[in-house]
Amino acid sequence: MSDATRTRGGERLLVATVCVVVFVDTMLFAVIAPLLPGLAHELHLSKLSAGVLTASYPFGMLVAALPCGVLVARVGPRLTVCLGLALCALSTAAFAFLHDIVALDLARAVEGVGGACSWGGGMAWIAVDTPVERRGAMMGYAVAAAIAGGLFGPVVGTVATATGRPPAFGVLALAAAGLIPLVSRLPCSHLPSQQGVRRALEACRRPDVAAGMWLMALPAIASGSVNVLGPLRLHRLGAPAAVIGATFLCAAALAAAISPAVGRFSDRRGRLAPLRLGLAAAAAGLALFTAPSGVLALAAVIVVISLALATFWAPTMALLSDAAEAQGLEQGLAAALMNLAWAAGQVVGSGVGGALAKEAGDGLTMHVIATLCAGTLVLLAFGRARRWIPVAPRGVSHGRAA
Repeated sequence: MSDATRTRGGERLLVATVCVVVFVDTMLFAVIAPLLPGLAHELHLSKLSAGVLTASYPFGMLVAALPCGVLVARVGPRLTVCLGLALCALSTAAFAFLHDIVALDLARAVEGVGGACSWGGGMAWIAVDTPVERRGAMMGYAVAAAIAGGLFGPVVGTVATATGRPPAFGVLALAAAGLIPLVSRLPCSHLPSQQGVRRALEACRRPDVAAGMWLMALPAIASGSVNVLGPLRLHRLGAPAAVIGATFLCAAALAAAISPAVGRFSDRRGRLAPLRLGLAAAAAGLALFTAPSGVLALAAVIVVISLALATFWAPTMALLSDAAEAQGLEQGLAAALMNLAWAAGQVVGSGVGGALAKEAGDGLTMHVIATLCAGTLVLLAFGRARRWIPVAPRGVSHGRAA
């Protein structure tokens, strides 16, 4: 580890920079929610088409996840993050001026490729240059920043409904491009590795890695469905764009507030404890999604679901990082597996969830996901799967370095 990152000051600088990067990246991802009703009206989109538009970003990340992980291993996280920011800036600028649904889908997919670079590089950077006994907490801060980006994304989307897309998205593109000089000057202790896709796929056969990837994909499936069906259902109940934006703003604010604490809790009590709580709450919230007949009640359910899903991210990311370290897997490839699982979940939740809702209604879609959460909770609580996740992070005992 470099001298700069041996100190707490260097560690804070690294984490703060990664937080800013993922904040901007996730803001670009979340900006679509308040725009969906307007775009659906303007471009005559069905639920399926709206789902495809929402799923285009995670689809781009899905395709690029493993190549970006290899890029991190070969050239390091710093250059990979800079490439991600450049792609995000270019695709966001394009999204500002396009009015064809296929072109908009493509722009969002390129943005997802940039997100794969930014997230893969950023999470690998944290895993390499921060101690294992603080890994959950540091990743929790990154998750909080990402959720905060999700908080401001709907705000920007709401503004864009009033001002038009060019001004709002132009500012976002400039923000992404402006981060590149800052990231390029940050010290990095990563050493080049020749590990590649085959090594990452071999790691997926391990039970702890497979369990971690499922626990990354499951909340992504849920959030993908909520991000598509939530705004459309609120709009159908009479909520204007401002109320839709405020709902997701509130949900993101509360989720961001608890994420660092969830990460610290997983460092001290093990990765499994917060996951059990999140699975139980998510199952209940998703099962109640179609019950409200009023805007405020549905908004409250969406907030509860978002809080439940927020308990997954930091523990699961730290779990995958721990597993990678235990078997000598390059952290860039571990981050690629995180992106792969998250993106696959988002594609299923947004695309398949939107298609299922179109054919069978919102209720069936949400009840299927709630059942998956409940089943996973049973396996973690009583089945053999709970043996795959250590009581405490490897190298840590009761919150202290072993």
